[in-house]
Amino acid sequence: MTQTFRDFIAWQQGKALAREVYEITRLFPDEERFGLVIQLRRAAVSVPSNIAEGRGRGTKKDFAHFLMQARGSLYEVETQIELANELHYINQFDTARLLKHCDELSRVLNGLINSIT
Repeated sequence: MTQTFRDFIAWQQGKALAREVYEITRLFPDEERFGLVIQLRRAAVSVPSNIAEGRGRGTKKDFAHFLMQARGSLYEVETQIELANELHYINQFDTARLLKHCDELSRVLNGLINSIT
């Protein structure tokens, strides 16, 4: 049976991370609505979206390329979470929780990339 993008743990975790980012950024100051909020949300949504798009391309080479794009977006999310913490938009507890989620997702993505390359 062929796997769809929904079957991949990386996609499931990426989607969950995007939901968490949307929830946490609701608490950011209004002046960040068009700044860090939109950047963080777009990067987070990009992770599962790239996994889905890559799977839909049909070749291992394309899938690997889009998985690497997803990993790059994940690193953007991590950077922006750290910045948000330094600006006191996210508390230490939520920062640690989000970064742990990112770290777990990074390991899953790296494993998936390695399995198809």
